[in-house]
Amino acid sequence: MVDRAEQRRVRAREADELLQLLLAKACDALGVPTEGVALVAVGGYGREELSPYSDLDVMLVHAEGYPRIGELAAQIWYPLWDSRTKLDHSVRTLAEARDAAAADDRVALGLLDARHVAGDTHLTLQLRSVLMADWRRTAKSRLPALAQACRDRASNVGELAHLAEPDLKEAYGGLRDAVVLRALVASWLVDVPHPVVERARRDLLEVRDVLHEVAGRATDRLVADLAGEVAAGLGLSGRDELLRHVYATGRTLAHVCDVSWRRVESLMTKPPRSRRRHRSGGPLLLALDEGVGQHEGEVVLMPDARPERDAVLGLRAAAVAADRELVLSPAVCARLASSAADLPEPWPGEARRLLCALLGAGSGLLEVWEALDQAGYITRLLPEWDAVRFRPPQSAIHRFTVDRHLLETCVEASSMVRDVRRPDLLLVAALLHDLGKALDGDHSVTGAGIAARVARRIGFSEADADTITLLVRQHLMLAQVATRRDLEDPMTVDMVAGIVRSTETLDLLEALTYADARAAGPAASSPWRMRLVGELCRRVRGELAGGGEGMWSDTPPVPVPVLHQVVGVGRLGVTVSDHHGDLRVNVAVPDQVGTLSTVAAVLAVERLAVRSAVVTSVDGLGISQWTVAGSPPDPVRLRDRLAVALRDSTDVVRRLAARDSSKPRVASRVDLLSDASETATVLQVRAHDRPGLMYDVTAAIAATGADIRSAHVSTLGAECVDVFYLTDRHGAPLEPEDARTTAKSVLDRLSF
Repeated sequence: MVDRAEQRRVRAREADELLQLLLAKACDALGVPTEGVALVAVGGYGREELSPYSDLDVMLVHAEGYPRIGELAAQIWYPLWDSRTKLDHSVRTLAEARDAAAADDRVALGLLDARHVAGDTHLTLQLRSVLMADWRRTAKSRLPALAQACRDRASNVGELAHLAEPDLKEAYGGLRDAVVLRALVASWLVDVPHPVVERARRDLLEVRDVLHEVAGRATDRLVADLAGEVAAGLGLSGRDELLRHVYATGRTLAHVCDVSWRRVESLMTKPPRSRRRHRSGGPLLLALDEGVGQHEGEVVLMPDARPERDAVLGLRAAAVAADRELVLSPAVCARLASSAADLPEPWPGEARRLLCALLGAGSGLLEVWEALDQAGYITRLLPEWDAVRFRPPQSAIHRFTVDRHLLETCVEASSMVRDVRRPDLLLVAALLHDLGKALDGDHSVTGAGIAARVARRIGFSEADADTITLLVRQHLMLAQVATRRDLEDPMTVDMVAGIVRSTETLDLLEALTYADARAAGPAASSPWRMRLVGELCRRVRGELAGGGEGMWSDTPPVPVPVLHQVVGVGRLGVTVSDHHGDLRVNVAVPDQVGTLSTVAAVLAVERLAVRSAVVTSVDGLGISQWTVAGSPPDPVRLRDRLAVALRDSTDVVRRLAARDSSKPRVASRVDLLSDASETATVLQVRAHDRPGLMYDVTAAIAATGADIRSAHVSTLGAECVDVFYLTDRHGAPLEPEDARTTAKSVLDRLSF
């Protein structure tokens, strides 16, 4: 087996011997001493990493007043030029070298790898010592500019892990970033996993060595024409295996860069040390959720968290980190991968909800998923993921690897969760829709089989699993029909309507089609294609209209026996029960305007996160059944808290306002569903889940004087879809102007 690392070192030693000879001959010829002058290798040459056609990056350092330095330099450089050696050279005093490093980050990074080659060793040692001290002294002020340069390069060149013809050096996650990470290690400011970086860097250097050999010249771009030969030179089976190797390495380096730059950003904004610790001297931990906290910009596990006992803890930490766009600590990822308890099959409802919250977090999903994937936790949750990791795109219209495309589809889908009734089904279908590309045959067909198994494993009902399976099987259908069939032909519309069978499924498939196309790239999401898909869906939606039941039912949601269970002294009652693993709280209170918002506020203050709720009014009682997450409350204590709040809600509202007050609000959507009911005004609210959301909505409705006849509340992933049937004080639908006022009141309340 070829030891290419040794070959690189041999090339460096041969260059050293040549430069040593040239300096000695030049000093003899000019009659000048070797003391006070030194040849120093910098950059890749300084690291002894010369690929077959690499430049020699050399600096001639000299003491102030050294005689005939220009002539000495000429006698060294000209023989190298005559031999057609590629040379990047400079001549500087120690002070000039320091000035150059201070003025140019790229020069500074190259000089951090300065290595003595010939001449005065003391001068080289002094140079290295001074430059390293300068770097550590000034690094904190220089890192923001260096970070911006890396971002600019990533924007201009692209990410190594997603380019069809990647630039091994300049692309994000390439050799240039590996050098930057070495500099971060040298700064002593942030923790960087140096062994991980070095392994990835060596892997890329091996690929570049063979690329030079195959191309017969210096190049860093792995073009398609050379990929097959490069793969053979590395002992790989072909271009796809080579690209997967390069992509995996690039993703590793890019992930380390992402985490490192986030830590640098946290360092820049960190308050003085005296304000960062408890009086006890320990690190400040901010609790975010059960078992999950925040420390210096990273999501960590609380000291008493036990992932080996709490199988849902990993998903909870991931969802929190993605939702808040925080770094999920690499140590936490490693711990979850090695010791987290396995989820039972099928998954409990809380695990499924947290997965959907993670997938619906938008751009925050990418870094968190990557961190867990690098650690090996994702394949524990979803073993099918391993088959598509780093898999190159099969079509020129795709700009990402298959696994990254799936995540980008989730990001795109997250912007449309307010447009479908079941965002959880949309998000899971987005994650699964291309898993079939790891197998032979039509990936839509093979992927549908995988999706069916996964959907049932993670706990979806048979009906929901069938919907996810249909979405995956037909995820290309709308675009294909819209661009290949006559939309004026009734048979075209009939065919699509026969496949989707309902407007709800059509809405999901349309959203998935848009998300898939936008994630693929501009060629797949051209305005022309998207316009045709929209027109097809409009026609199919018209065909399906009036053929099914309405979205919402206005029947009393709580069974009559529950009414008798919860009513106690003073017509106020609370019971708590377990229903197939879900925690349910049943509440009966006097039916009057504003009581529902008080119940919602008490539940939120008790840290009971509402997952779903159904509310109705019967015989002067407001009856509500809440499915919540959290520790089971004591029903007697909860009833007492509720009784106090019903008399005076000032304290509970104040405590609720103090929770999560620093987190920015996400734009919400409030709609009046004019055709949903003839006997009530139906208000639909779509909003990002957060503590106190139900309170804010119901309080805003109560403030307008409208009565909530019934309510249907669902939390799907990180999104809430709440539907309220409203009447006036006479039990009739609201007047149009009053309905608009109520909708505006709710939207204003959710926006401040």
